[in-house]
Order: sequence, then C-alpha cells, then structure tokens
Amino acid sequence: MRLLLATTNKNKIIEIRALLAGLTLELLTLDAFPGVAAPEETGHTFAENARQKASYYARTTRETVVAEDSGLEIDALGGAPGVESARFGGVELDYASKFALIEERLHASASPDRTARFVCALALVRESTVLFEARGIVEGKIVLPPRGTGGFGYDPIFYYPPYQRTLAEATREEKTAVSHRGKAFRELRGFLENASLSKHE
Repeated sequence: MRLLLATTNKNKIIEIRALLAGLTLELLTLDAFPGVAAPEETGHTFAENARQKASYYARTTRETVVAEDSGLEIDALGGAPGVESARFGGVELDYASKFALIEERLHASASPDRTARFVCALALVRESTVLFEARGIVEGKIVLPPRGTGGFGYDPIFYYPPYQRTLAEATREEKTAVSHRGKAFRELRGFLENASLSKHE
C-alpha cells in the first residue's frame, strides 16, 4: 500500500517514519507532488484541520493520505496558541520570538498557572472516506527561558514532569515514547496492522 504523509515538516516526517517503520507501506511525502498547493486550514479544532487536510490531499493526489494537525494549548492563555501554533505571532516569526511572545502574554495574564498540553489529531482518508482518526495528548507545564537543544517547535518550553526536563532536553526515543504525535501514530499503526490496508493485495 502507498501512504502519503501530508506534511512538509521535515522533523515530523522523521518522527512519523520511525513510528510506522516495519509496516508493509510505501511512504510518500508531499515532495512527490510538487504541483499540489497546500490547502487553507480553516478548522476550529485540530481534528477538523487534520480531516480537512487529509480529505483535500486524497482528492487531489488520489492517494491514501494521513494528515495530522498538532499544537500547544496553554491554559493561562485560554488554550492559545492552539490550532494557530505554527502561525502564532505570524508565519514569519521564528520560535525564539514565539517563546518571547508567550512569555509576554503570560506575564500580562497575571496567572500563576503554567499548565499546558501538546495535542495531535490525525485522520486517514482514502478517496472521500475517513478510514481512521486518532488523538494524542501529553500534559506538562510551560517553563521560560527555553531549555534544551533537541526536539523542535515548542519543545524547549514544554516541561514534562515525569522526566523533570523539557522535551527538548529528552532524547528522541524518550520524547517519542510519551509525545502527542507518538501516541496518535501508534494508534494508527495498530489500526494498519489489524487491517488489510497494510498488507499486500
């Protein structure tokens, strides 16, 4: 079976390939479809965006597609940046600047609450049918200034209490074992292993 990973994020592709390794799949990326434009993400939830992206790419490429939408929810900021995580403060803003903006908004909120979570929703779509959906969450706290040089995105400010470190201070294996994306894609792996989708026709 051919499966298109509907993301251009190289770090996510590395994580997802590792999570699906060993399955009877030919994994494709959007690099194989340079003429296909990215869809506008208009969903109000991670699940809506994942479903929207997977359906769009399944329709335009005629491949079986898995798409995910993920981000950071900070309780003191009312769940922000949420579905706007990648675009928080503007798509051109680097993560160091996003961290500074979060620090500024947390200070303005005057809330001592630093609880937060990473959320990942994924959808598997073939033609016009949603075959499978999953959601993964990892709970933690915001710490500033950032810590660690591993991971990517918001990992340097996301403190995971059981590790007593940020996810940027954890090894790739430690992060994948508990991460939101790891949880969601392990569910997908289980679905594929138990379905004819991952077997040769």
